[in-house]
Amino acid sequence: MSKSLARVIAALHAGGVDVQPLEMPGETRTAEQAATAAGCVLDQIVKSILFQGSSGRLYLFLTAGGRQVDAAKASALAGEALGRADANTVRAVTGFAIGGVAPVGHLTASPVWMDPTLLAFAQVWAAAGTPRHIFAIAPDRLAALAGAKVSDFTL
Repeated sequence: MSKSLARVIAALHAGGVDVQPLEMPGETRTAEQAATAAGCVLDQIVKSILFQGSSGRLYLFLTAGGRQVDAAKASALAGEALGRADANTVRAVTGFAIGGVAPVGHLTASPVWMDPTLLAFAQVWAAAGTPRHIFAIAPDRLAALAGAKVSDFTL
């Protein structure tokens, strides 16, 4: 088991969530791939999108699969100008490679916001630290576990 996957499982269990991530036969790097693998609609996929502030700090936006982060709205929430974090920074701060960034189990905590679109579903699916592992969770449990503030930040 990869260190990334083990970290996600440990974070879930520490938060009282008894779920075992599933290994998919194909990659789940994109929301479309994950939705196909999970057999769900695109907006049930939780994309973990990281933005970096002008200060250097990272901010995590848990976004429904079919939506995009609005940089102006995200910047307003963060209180500073934001741009997409590069792959090396994402890996260094979270411990995950892009395409497998989980919403929990990061090496370094970041402020987190959640797209309210996700709350329309009884269950959502998120990356579990690798490009082939995903897990299902109730969106309100995910918000609580990730310490996410539900906010409007999408286009």
